[in-house]
Amino acid sequence: MRSVIFAVCCMVVITGCATVMNDAHQQINFKAPGCKGKGAVCIVSNKRGLWHVEVPGTAMIRRSDDVLRIDCEDQNGNEHQEAVASRLQGKFYAGALILDLGIADSITDKHREYPAEIVIDLCY
Repeated sequence: MRSVIFAVCCMVVITGCATVMNDAHQQINFKAPGCKGKGAVCIVSNKRGLWHVEVPGTAMIRRSDDVLRIDCEDQNGNEHQEAVASRLQGKFYAGALILDLGIADSITDKHREYPAEIVIDLCY
């Protein structure tokens, strides 16, 4: 019986959920290769918040299961809109299912992630 309890305790320690492992925010690098130093200003939003980002640049964006909406305008007045979906982090999500059936992570969205880099088609 002790070995079963020990094995369960080891599983709990090893397979932590995303709530414990992940920060609520994720750093995303925004690039606009066509701008070549001119730059652009973007409003990035999801259901968790709204951020103003100068492109090229990086921003700390709140994780969410909602799409990341990106509305940009370059210095020439060209506009660009884009929506980027988040995805599950499988390695953390499996642990969350074992510990709390994913309830905490589904509330906090810490098990979701956006691409680390988003390339915006502007300044052409």
